[in-house]
Amino acid sequence: MKIEKILFPTDFSTGSEHAFAYAADLARKYGARLSVVHVFYDIIRTTEWYVPDLPLENLDKDMAESAERQLNAFCDKLDCGGSEVERTVLRGTPFREIVRYAEENAIDLIVIGTHGRTGIDRVLFGSTAEQVVRRAGCPVLSVRLPSHRKAS
Repeated sequence: MKIEKILFPTDFSTGSEHAFAYAADLARKYGARLSVVHVFYDIIRTTEWYVPDLPLENLDKDMAESAERQLNAFCDKLDCGGSEVERTVLRGTPFREIVRYAEENAIDLIVIGTHGRTGIDRVLFGSTAEQVVRRAGCPVLSVRLPSHRKAS
């Protein structure tokens, strides 16, 4: 098995922080390049809303700058084991952009955290991780929080 490029998508949640340890460890063990990606929603394209009097260019710029600051803070506080981490902020629907990024960058493995949502939360918010698992052309390791593991 050859793993040279690992993609780690993050939403900055506790689940992402937990899963990052797996991505960083695998990158270290395989000597792989680690790419950390955050996707912020393109509100207009995602919802197809028309909002005539808002300065959308400013909103988009502010969201991108905020996402970049959050991504840098997220990466800076976590242990990458000395590995260089490529950081990228994308705009769009998260699962689509993650899968597209993986294809365009010949990613060998995606490591993604899950929330373990159930019930109405799952209906309302769906699962980015589930969509990535279904659509990605490469293997995907989904990592759950320990509190979501079932007792045997």
